[in-house]
Amino acid sequence: MNSYGPLWPFLTPPDDQGRDDFCAKSARGVRVTMMNGRELLCATSGLWNSNLGYGNAAVAKAVANVLHDASYLSVWRAENLQARSAAAELVELAGADHYGRVLFSTSGGAANDLAIKLVRQYQVLRGKPDQRGIIALRTAYHGLTFGAAALSDANLGQQMYGVDRRLVGRVPANDGARLQAVLSRYDGGVAALFVEPILGSGAIALTEEFVADILRLRREYGFVLVADEVSTGFGRTGNAAFASARWPEPPDVLVTAKALTNGTLAASAVIVSREMAEAFLAPNVLLGHAETQAGTPVVGAAISATLAEMRRLDTLAASEKLGQRFGVELAALAAEYPMITSVTGRGCMWALHLIAPDGAPMAQSEVSVVIQAIRDAGAIVTAGPNCFQLVPALVYTDAEVDELLAIMRRGLENYAAGCEER
Repeated sequence: MNSYGPLWPFLTPPDDQGRDDFCAKSARGVRVTMMNGRELLCATSGLWNSNLGYGNAAVAKAVANVLHDASYLSVWRAENLQARSAAAELVELAGADHYGRVLFSTSGGAANDLAIKLVRQYQVLRGKPDQRGIIALRTAYHGLTFGAAALSDANLGQQMYGVDRRLVGRVPANDGARLQAVLSRYDGGVAALFVEPILGSGAIALTEEFVADILRLRREYGFVLVADEVSTGFGRTGNAAFASARWPEPPDVLVTAKALTNGTLAASAVIVSREMAEAFLAPNVLLGHAETQAGTPVVGAAISATLAEMRRLDTLAASEKLGQRFGVELAALAAEYPMITSVTGRGCMWALHLIAPDGAPMAQSEVSVVIQAIRDAGAIVTAGPNCFQLVPALVYTDAEVDELLAIMRRGLENYAAGCEER
């Protein structure tokens, strides 16, 4: 077993802890330098959150300036100028004709916990206190705080940790008939449906038909529609700030995080429709949620700077252009390697689905071997269910796309050669 130090990294097997080739010391643009001296091309945008690349100067300057002028101010029984400004900009970005208010939080998981509270209290305010159930999608990931872990489908110890899933149901993505059946079974008992417009685990997009079913059933059953855009927000999926903006009707609640501050701070936001927000303006109504580090001036400044940089760099158009190229290039890659059965995704969010030699979906342990082969060849990619995923920064150049494709080919060739030797 490798030696380890005081740092206990998340979701890292013991044998990978303490390794210098897994310890980063710096990052710039779309490259990460490791403690062992290697420089790797990053195709994950950190944890899908550095959409503008690492070390954006404008965001860094905005953060530095506000740390001098307003190092800490709260939105707990108070307000601050930077949080006010950032909230207004987020409402405008999401669509001020529909959205009205913003609640700040500190992570995607915590924001989903907040959204669960929000939708259940909203149903009480509407006179429907028994409408408390939540429906989520199979294979969905919404975080690992206790509320979010109840929504997440991946088996990450929920039973062991006592996560309460008694009020959470689950349906397959893109199965409108199954959703209808569950809603009919629990008629009057479902407070909300939580969906990722493109499932982060496997980059599976919700179909137009399924979205149409969701919107029709929302009108029929009165549940709140929550779009978890922690991963898909801020241009990740192409020429829309949020993937749900392409839907015929908007969700009631939009959850954001990750790229919100270009990955620089622990920050997230819940953007709430005007209709829902107004229900909380009644006398003696108080939403029972608050966080010490949510909506601080440094967070507000980072959000505003990130949005300004998105406009300056025209990252929505860049993401759409990159997505069109990745769609073509990854299809060609899949044609070259029989282990790749399909390619899913759009914009700068893709998954390459893998099979074993016997035709079965590739085991996760073997997916890790593929990912390591690509890493050894010079690039960082990430794992998904029976697949590996590409989530590159929206500022990739054509030369960097060429480099990434060449590295992936080299890694896949090396993996195939290693299989022959086993």
